[in-house]
Amino acid sequence: MQFDVLIVGGGLAGLALACALRDTRLQIALIEGRPEAPRRFRPSIASSPTPGENEDWDARVYALSPANARFLERIGAWKHLDATRMEAVREMQVFGDEDARLDFAAEDSGCRELCWILESSLMADELWENVKRQSNVRLFRPAAPAALALDPTGQADARLTLADGREISARLVVGADGRESWLRQAAGLAASSVSYDELGVVANYACERPHRSTARQWFRDDGILAWLPLPGNRFSIVWSTDSAHAETLLALPAEELAERVRQAGDNALGRLRTLTPAAGFPLGLLRVPTTIAPRVALIGDAAHGIHPLSGHGINLGYQDAAALAGLLAATPAWQDIGDERLLRRYQRARREETLLFTNATDALHRLFKSRLPGLPQLRSAGLGFTQRSPQLKNMLVRYALGGA
Repeated sequence: MQFDVLIVGGGLAGLALACALRDTRLQIALIEGRPEAPRRFRPSIASSPTPGENEDWDARVYALSPANARFLERIGAWKHLDATRMEAVREMQVFGDEDARLDFAAEDSGCRELCWILESSLMADELWENVKRQSNVRLFRPAAPAALALDPTGQADARLTLADGREISARLVVGADGRESWLRQAAGLAASSVSYDELGVVANYACERPHRSTARQWFRDDGILAWLPLPGNRFSIVWSTDSAHAETLLALPAEELAERVRQAGDNALGRLRTLTPAAGFPLGLLRVPTTIAPRVALIGDAAHGIHPLSGHGINLGYQDAAALAGLLAATPAWQDIGDERLLRRYQRARREETLLFTNATDALHRLFKSRLPGLPQLRSAGLGFTQRSPQLKNMLVRYALGGA
């Protein structure tokens, strides 16, 4: 079987790339290991939750930048997302050492919102529906890659053999298969991974008082706690903390964990009621110095992995997909889309932003985790200086909104 583009991995970044290529001449194959599941039923959500209300929420949510909301709009997904299950963040409050505080407001930067908070599975369901409707996409699901053959000279097409023996040839193979990317390893692209020995504890809550579309983040001695607003009086947490403390939190009964979350967040929204059970996922740093090879390109978590404190993980992945799709769509029919010289343009386009957020989030994580004498005062001074500098705050906000 012969295709122009073969995408390995049906996560958000891989699906977004396929959707972004819908109006091109390119014939696309997409391989996903998980079998197709029925589309999740998502009732539209009332403005305020009531006690005992039966709600179905995904504990994994993302903070989607306006730039990526526009990207999802361009590829036809945004308009189909249920607006009652999404919340625009208008303000953000960051709390540090010694009562230090940093406030961001969208209107101060001339924006309508800082980001959108929405469920991972809400986006995935819609992207899958879009892909299934595309005439230039063939899905292989469930299917697992078993072997990759690459011509060292880059002249011949890449050949991928599936576990069931089927062979697929393509001019370009895209790895969108996550941090443990099979394709990255098969293509011989090096990666360095550093475990933070931390888990991100996630859960959703109904709250007593309105959050007023405000996201909150606390840099605490026991980790970084983020409260991300959801529609109505609801919010989602990501508590990034060392593994031992995370396991303690996950072992608590739901009511006790809710009380811990309330106290850790300075009782900002009153009493809490659990909407989804808590879950934990490991945190670490992933650096991939080279994200392309002849007939190979990496996107999303296969190409980089950062700490969730900035909320930019999926934003980087979507921008990878947007950049690669734009390059492929603009390539003349006579030009080889798997040529390494062409793919270097994609790598250059994504290098600066990826390095910036990778290094910045890693540095912030280490800065606030360190127990060196004098650092609390230094951190407090840094937040205070930024708070008093509208120009610096606007620069940070505008870069985040316009880039990732």
